[in-house]
Amino acid sequence: MTIIRTIPEDEADVEVAALYADDVETLGYVPPHTKAMAMNPAAYRAFEALIRSVAKPLGLRRYELVTLAAARGTRSRHCRLAHGAKSLRLFDADQLERIARDYNDAGLSGAEVEMMRFAEQVGRDASSMTERDSQRLRDAGFSDQEIVDITIAASARVYFASALQGLAVDVDTPPMLSEPLRAALVDGL
Repeated sequence: MTIIRTIPEDEADVEVAALYADDVETLGYVPPHTKAMAMNPAAYRAFEALIRSVAKPLGLRRYELVTLAAARGTRSRHCRLAHGAKSLRLFDADQLERIARDYNDAGLSGAEVEMMRFAEQVGRDASSMTERDSQRLRDAGFSDQEIVDITIAASARVYFASALQGLAVDVDTPPMLSEPLRAALVDGL
């Protein structure tokens, strides 16, 4: 549990209330990670703007796959669960469970698998990466902008996961996740 004393919903100023309202609208509640990051609403909005700047050109499917893989690399239960729930809009629960357990054998395209492998490595140990890692994305058909956007999306997930882990924010399990899917998203991290 984090030591951060977050702002209660009934005490939120306009800016924080807007952050909370966004989650209530999309999730039905305000998860612990939003409350913690809302302590600096400008930084949280800047992070969201960064995400929008890469998610739109990548497309939601690619963005969520990159995010799930980078979160796996950082061993972030926070991000795996939150983005597992978001990914249910894109994949049925059975395929998402397969993606969570082993994206190499989950019915994804070769390019998507390569993209996830790259994003997971960014999350695990970007300092060990070389030009060969980026070249595999190029060989899979990604453009220069796509390679940069994949890298930014994965790196942004490293930032957010590290902030939540560093603050010891409670891990939220979205209620729409089945037990098998929840387990697939966090087992082995």
